[in-house]
Amino acid sequence: MSLPDKAFPVSWDQFHRDARALAWRIAGSDKEWRGIVCITRGGLVPAAIVSRELNIRLIETVCVASYHDYANQGKMSVIKEVNEELLASEGEDVLIVDDLTDTGKTAEVVRAMLPKAHFATVYAKPKGRPLVDTFITEVSQDTWIYFPWDMGFTYQEPINKDPAG
Repeated sequence: MSLPDKAFPVSWDQFHRDARALAWRIAGSDKEWRGIVCITRGGLVPAAIVSRELNIRLIETVCVASYHDYANQGKMSVIKEVNEELLASEGEDVLIVDDLTDTGKTAEVVRAMLPKAHFATVYAKPKGRPLVDTFITEVSQDTWIYFPWDMGFTYQEPINKDPAG
């Protein structure tokens, strides 16, 4: 897989702070939320944090997948739909949570299911940003975000490898 030159690594601490900031921004609306629909898999972690901060107990998932690399996104496939109760109201008073909106293709699929829901992501890229109501950080379209659940801890070589230096 060919990745872009721009990298945006996100630590667990940073992601937790950003997800809490998303909750604070959403809390400013003074809206009573019936529940959260998180987009799996990336939306699971921020949905847990947002649900705790806003004291929302009903958490539902929608599972959308596309098999792709950075340059090519494949066909979108809905693996699991949202429950009928939330679909019946078209998502009114429902919060959709995801980690990132990139191209906006996943957001389009979920927005079509729940057109009245409030869509919130921690990070947004320009192509997906118009589909999101609330986000914390925008990164350029050619930036690859390395989420903490995608990374492991490994030894890092020093920049200067000269033992005399």
